[in-house]
Amino acid sequence: MAEQTALPESTGTPGAIAAGPPGPAAEIRPDKPDAAVVRDALGVGIAVGLSGFAFGVTSAGSGLSLLQTCVLSLLVFTGASQFALVGALAAGGNPYTAAAGAFFLGVRNAFYGLRLSQLLALPRAVRPFAAHWVIDETTAVTLPQPTRRAARIGFTVTGLTLYVLWNLTTLVGALGAEALGDTDAWGLDAASPAVFLALLAPMLKSTTERVTAGLAVVLALALLPVLPAGVPVLLSALAAPVVLFLMGRTKRGPGTEKESTTPQKESATQRKKGERLS
Repeated sequence: MAEQTALPESTGTPGAIAAGPPGPAAEIRPDKPDAAVVRDALGVGIAVGLSGFAFGVTSAGSGLSLLQTCVLSLLVFTGASQFALVGALAAGGNPYTAAAGAFFLGVRNAFYGLRLSQLLALPRAVRPFAAHWVIDETTAVTLPQPTRRAARIGFTVTGLTLYVLWNLTTLVGALGAEALGDTDAWGLDAASPAVFLALLAPMLKSTTERVTAGLAVVLALALLPVLPAGVPVLLSALAAPVVLFLMGRTKRGPGTEKESTTPQKESATQRKKGERLS
């Protein structure tokens, strides 16, 4: 009877009961309150969703019709690519070239999806719809969550809030573009990059990450006057391999080879002494 009424061992998580080795059940244990996840997700969704107004104004000022602007937000739904497309069109670029640039800029979402698919583990029927919400902001909210349940809540609330507000404010911005006048005078083109930097900054926790981000900024600013628009941002990604290479050189150091050969010399000396004694 004593064995039957004995309490199972705890997993170390308050209120959790171990039923064997840690597995999926341990991942979905909500260590973070749902209300806190919803609050964070709503904060990001509302703040970024309101910047859809800037896209609506910019798109209308670039010559796109109200229908084209709204359809672009509904179907593409990735702010950076949308701004890149309308920016290229406003500069007189070829529509096909502008679309190709926006496409390659949006390819980053595919890499986000590789990580989020494992983290969220959504049913197959839901994945095609969830893929439409795989963007910078949903990824930034989802990845830091401590459990699968929190990650799903963060992804869903951020995606839903942002999608609804982004499209509503896009419509309002496109309708009010004529009343607003010159969009460049308002600096609305800086809204999307500013939001992205605000999301990225808290994730730079280690010195390596901060150095990489700083070097990327320096590269982008240095190449901006001499290369076409969009190219400096792409080349700034070279900061990552440069920092990793320099870190590897620093860790190895100039005395690594000497240190590695010292044990070999000691072992050879010991063998000689053993031969003499024998």
